[in-house]
Amino acid sequence: AATRRGLMGALAALLVLGGCAGRVPGVIGQACLNSDRPAATPALCSCVQQVANQTLTSAEQRRAAQFFRNPQRAQEVRQSDRPGDERFWQRYRAFADRAAAICG
Repeated sequence: AATRRGLMGALAALLVLGGCAGRVPGVIGQACLNSDRPAATPALCSCVQQVANQTLTSAEQRRAAQFFRNPQRAQEVRQSDRPGDERFWQRYRAFADRAAAICG
């Protein structure tokens, strides 16, 4: 039953994403699509944006979008001792892990 629910959820996500493949909304989606990564397709970037919408605030999305243009910035935030950076990094990692699991 759990496997069936998981498959149904994945199918529903694919149907929703299929309608978004031509355009990519959101700052994360646009940063993803504009990155120089070969795997950055409209479908993948739309999926990543949908996960961002579920897990990050708008301000956090704007901050995370900078990582696509400047990966060194992500390293700086990850190594920071500032409490705000640490909280953001935890939320960002949760987003990244979830996006990897859902979007592939």
